[in-house]
Amino acid sequence: MKTIEWIGDVDGHLRLLDQTALPEKTEFLDCRTPEDVFGAIRRLSVRGAPAIGVSAAYGLLLGLKDVADTSREEFDAAFDKVSTYLAESRPTAVNLFWAIARMRDVVAESNDMSSSDLRQRLLEEAREIEAEDREMCNAMGRFGAELIPEGAGVLTHCNTGMLATAGTGTAFAVLLAAHQAGKNIHVYADETRPLLQGARLTAWELLQSNIPGTLITDSMAGWVMKEGKIQAVITGSDRIAANGDAANKIGTYSVALLAKAHNIPFYIAAPSSTFDLSLPTGESIPIEERDPAEIGHGFGRQTAPKEINMYNPAFDVTPAEYITALITEKGVIQPVTTENVAKVVAG
Repeated sequence: MKTIEWIGDVDGHLRLLDQTALPEKTEFLDCRTPEDVFGAIRRLSVRGAPAIGVSAAYGLLLGLKDVADTSREEFDAAFDKVSTYLAESRPTAVNLFWAIARMRDVVAESNDMSSSDLRQRLLEEAREIEAEDREMCNAMGRFGAELIPEGAGVLTHCNTGMLATAGTGTAFAVLLAAHQAGKNIHVYADETRPLLQGARLTAWELLQSNIPGTLITDSMAGWVMKEGKIQAVITGSDRIAANGDAANKIGTYSVALLAKAHNIPFYIAAPSSTFDLSLPTGESIPIEERDPAEIGHGFGRQTAPKEINMYNPAFDVTPAEYITALITEKGVIQPVTTENVAKVVAG
């Protein structure tokens, strides 16, 4: 099952598996305009940093259909407009901006191309971004599986599999590779409040992949560690600063602190496209704040008084000192330092 798929040629459209319908229903969204893609990203029909990047690359093409036979000046103006628009869909996931920048570079380097030919070239670039993401997922799986002990209980937070990428995932790719290598792992998945990506999505992916797993609430993680059921923790990330500080779904910082307290290794798996080397530390990572209704009125039922103040940051930042290693498609970064990040990611 493809969670992201471009249907047709240059005049085609983007088809996305609607993650908001899972696990009850398997539904697809056909996106035919940039507005469709923007909406899908904002409401989390497509989510996960790599998946957002791939979707944005294809979304750019949807905004260029009306300028296929125009002058390059008109084409470039339309491209600038739609790229700026899509970049505003979510602020934290750096893959979004990375993918748009790659498409922007294609336009900048193709001054001698006609508008029609450039659209075709942009489609090729979007497909390359998608293919590269699949390859990066496989590589992260191979590198990360070596870090997972035989028979380990592995805790993960949020969703990092085929729903969050164009391939087998980031952290989930490591779990899948360890499982396929016969390491007899058992995955513990946090629910991941308030939108339950762990319960709705990761639990579904574990079943799809036949990986033994158990779903727990976020507040159970410390006790499950205390019981000795967890030998490793692995999550993904939406943006990693130059020193290794990593932003991920809210609750990740708490899990990292718990892992540190119980002397359990804490790993993050993310492709090199998730690193933002322009930010020296995680203090500069923008944190998206979402609608408080996700806390007080989630999934159609009021669960808190309307009058109470609510705060709903979608991400937190785990300092590098709590991260045992960063797993990338280029290799494992351990220990996590500015020097080692630069050596692996920029090397």
